[in-house]
Amino acid sequence: MNNEYEKNKVEKSTLYLVATPIGNLSDITYRAVKVLSEVDFIAAEDTRNTPKLLMHYGIKKPLVSYYEHNKRERGEYICERLLSGESCALVTDAGTPAISDPGADIVRLCIEKNIRVTSIPGACAAITALTLSGFDTKRFCFEGFLSTVKSEKNDRLSKLAREKRTLIIYEAPHKLKTTLEDIYKAFGDRSIAICRELTKINEEAVRTTLSEACAYYAENQPRGEYVLVIEGAGEEETAFYADMTAEEHVAFYEKQGLPRMDAIKAAAKDRGVPKSTLYAELNKG
Repeated sequence: MNNEYEKNKVEKSTLYLVATPIGNLSDITYRAVKVLSEVDFIAAEDTRNTPKLLMHYGIKKPLVSYYEHNKRERGEYICERLLSGESCALVTDAGTPAISDPGADIVRLCIEKNIRVTSIPGACAAITALTLSGFDTKRFCFEGFLSTVKSEKNDRLSKLAREKRTLIIYEAPHKLKTTLEDIYKAFGDRSIAICRELTKINEEAVRTTLSEACAYYAENQPRGEYVLVIEGAGEEETAFYADMTAEEHVAFYEKQGLPRMDAIKAAAKDRGVPKSTLYAELNKG
């Protein structure tokens, strides 16, 4: 028992990445409560939200704000205190720090300054949603929040359209409709699990298709924070000819030395259509 205590002892000059609940306040580990209770100060993404969690567990510690718009100067300040011998727990609004939040920046800064960083594992919305999706969990791709710049968002989605792994995307309610429509345009129809309000009273995991999801949210207002889990692309969507026109596909085989009709036959086989159908498409107009 004593060895276990020593192992979990809060050390000086250490940054602790502490995972906090994503909804249900009971989803916190004993170790997380211990660390939050024993560090010298806590760096929080939202100093209005974190006190509610601390109050629930009877924890009173000095708070320092650390978020996207002050991360540069505040990161240096936190590191100075860590180098002076203090210990700090970094918490995000909900879930695991450094996942789709500025926590990753201070981790890099600490590594550059040879400051010890350790993680106290716990809740993570992405993994929670993945386990509820019913899709392949052996291999997955986490994208977090897509860019708010339309061109960058569409460019990213066009690249992801051929990704075979299960995809996980975060989205805010006011952007959900547009994001679902953009994904549908880029991916075509595909299965999706739409997870919202995870671990909360109104938790919901709807397993549907992109087309049905777009139709539903065209008539219904999105509510809560969303995690979108999308089925990976099938073989036909990741084939080398996926972005080729019929003519480009046939030309590919012609460049390999096949006569025109043999090239049409090979391309038709790839596409799963009769040779006559592809021939007619190539010669229409």
